[in-house]
Amino acid sequence: MSTNSHSSNDLSEVKQLGMWAAISSLGYIFWLVGGMELIERIAYYGVKASAGLYAKAPVSQGGLGINLSDYGIIISVWALLQTFVPVLTGGISDRVGYKETIFVSTIIKICGYLTMAFFPSFWGFLAGAMLLAMGTGVFKPGIQGTLVLSTNRNNTSMAWGIFYQVVNIGGFLVPLVAVHMRQLSWDNVFYACATIISLNFLFLLAYKEPGKDERLERTRKVKSGELQQEALWKDALRELKKPVVIYYMLVFAGFWFLYNSLFDVLPIHIAEWVDTSVIVTSLFGPEGTSNGILQFWLGLSNDGTKVMPEGMLNLNAGMIMTTCFIVAALTAKYRITTAMFVGCLLSILAIALVGAFNAAWMIVLAIAMFSVGEMMISPKKNEFMGNIAPEGKKAMYLGFVMLPQGIGWTLEGYFGPKLYDMYASKERIAREALSEHGMNLTDIANIPQGEAFNRLVSVTGQEPQALTQALYQANNIGMAWYIIAAIGIISAVGIFIYGKWLLRMQRQQMA
Repeated sequence: MSTNSHSSNDLSEVKQLGMWAAISSLGYIFWLVGGMELIERIAYYGVKASAGLYAKAPVSQGGLGINLSDYGIIISVWALLQTFVPVLTGGISDRVGYKETIFVSTIIKICGYLTMAFFPSFWGFLAGAMLLAMGTGVFKPGIQGTLVLSTNRNNTSMAWGIFYQVVNIGGFLVPLVAVHMRQLSWDNVFYACATIISLNFLFLLAYKEPGKDERLERTRKVKSGELQQEALWKDALRELKKPVVIYYMLVFAGFWFLYNSLFDVLPIHIAEWVDTSVIVTSLFGPEGTSNGILQFWLGLSNDGTKVMPEGMLNLNAGMIMTTCFIVAALTAKYRITTAMFVGCLLSILAIALVGAFNAAWMIVLAIAMFSVGEMMISPKKNEFMGNIAPEGKKAMYLGFVMLPQGIGWTLEGYFGPKLYDMYASKERIAREALSEHGMNLTDIANIPQGEAFNRLVSVTGQEPQALTQALYQANNIGMAWYIIAAIGIISAVGIFIYGKWLLRMQRQQMA
């Protein structure tokens, strides 16, 4: 393959500034868009972290009371829209303006949260998720395009690392709020998120688009006929057909299948099979803690005796929030694809640990390991695409970043809950156990969704925790996670080969 096909994509690796030099080189617009992303993520994760728990919670407890297959439909549609919309809106942001698209996206997202609150049903939540997905798809390219234009090739590793760290401050804080708000009422979560995202209107008052003069001059030349501009879809398609973009999409899709299973399925797994009271007992004794501050920051139940699933998963955001800049500084010394390959391997091992053990502290170890892997791979994807994007197409290429996420997350959204339902669903296993205990199929079918295990407890007379452990030992619960890990292994092999191919292309460019 000739190098001409890559002439507009700079594949070279540039020596990065040191950590403190890179941080001091970042201007106010970088920190402003970091704040806007923080606000957006606070609102987004307030819903996303609890979506699976809300879906499977029985109607009698304020949940949707739907099965995991229906939940999978919602997640796959959500994923499809959120990750493919930026492919188009990235190019629109480059041409219309980042400020304008960020403003529109905020209005769409507010409508999404309010739809979820006003219509607590499968169709209402699906409609809200679709609006939320479209709003996020419009929001991302403008924010990330601004970041690329406000940094340079010498500080991009640190810039993306800090940006990702700031984002996860929101990812850390809001699930803790959601834990306690949903114990009062689920609609409180949605109203709070709509209020939070509205704060971005204030940030927009101080926002100044970098490169605006160049964009307006380019628009003037197009209107006057001095410059020919392709139709947006043709322009995007031509860039997508470049091998460096096509191969990127294919090899990273498996990682995003792996990644999203952690957020879509693991909270359900923890709620059903992991006795998190062990962690509280280890830290505070068998009575737990009544300290409200500790209950909030550790994501504990209102009685302080167990860690809620969102609290467990919040270790991920907490680690990224506090250490991502360190990982960014360490990985800045290595090739981007090398860092992403190692990160993928750590994530695979973490998912395998989830399948192998249901001990609470082992799940903590798995989440911590996954978090390190995520820090090595996720900020790098944006840095990589931002670096190779041709001038005037930064937001378009950062929209392309979402394509492998779209493929991986859409597939995971549909198949992840199905895999879990097939091998690990406590609801399904409890219904089978009730049949084995002599209950007829009609009576079993009449049990409301989400309440089969409680019925099994009353039928057997066993303590819930002892019964849970017995069901776990009697069923191959970990198989779903092993299959997900296997998908990640295929992706890791692809990333390794892709890295070698890029290195060869870089050497050809230099020659």
